Amino acid sequence: MSIEHRDDTGARFGMWLFLYTEVILFSGLFILYAVSLFNYPDEFAQASHKLNIYFGTVNTLVLLTSSLTIALAVSALQMGRKKQTLTLCWITIGLALVFLINKYFEWSAEIGHGIYPGSEHLAEMGPGITVFFNLYYFTAGLHGLHVLIGGTLIGVVAVLTAKDRVTSDRYTLLENSALYWHLVDLVWIFLFPLYYLIL
Repeated sequence: MSIEHRDDTGARFGMWLFLYTEVILFSGLFILYAVSLFNYPDEFAQASHKLNIYFGTVNTLVLLTSSLTIALAVSALQMGRKKQTLTLCWITIGLALVFLINKYFEWSAEIGHGIYPGSEHLAEMGPGITVFFNLYYFTAGLHGLHVLIGGTLIGVVAVLTAKDRVTSDRYTLLENSALYWHLVDLVWIFLFPLYYLIL
């Protein structure tokens, strides 16, 4: 089926259905977090203070900005501004890379201090802190994978836009990519306070 004749309504519905399954996935992790926090409130607070809030704050600002740029990209394409659309898409991808690079340096520092799943140093801190960091690495890692996938998806759509296969009349691919990216941003909005801002 050609792009000209594809079912845009079906594509949008399919994306919303997919996003629903993603919400279920992360909701399960948040429930597991809530149960663990109930069991180890003091230990979770201690563990949270071991995270670098600077990296977390910067990455929050980066993702919020990237959500704005991809939303503006969709609007620009709808108005037929191809060059502006491409610029905004590549800025969004650049911000995704900044997020992943920040996360790399953050994790490198934590691992360098012996704080990672399975380490003897982490085990010595007790079960509560161990549970916190196991959840942290798994959930943040899963989110990072989504950032990578989302950035790649936007890159593919940008290439298709450059080739005029995604246009002001056929922008569903970019719209769906933006929806996915907004989910990535939304998940981080929950992750940041849950892991970095425990009092």
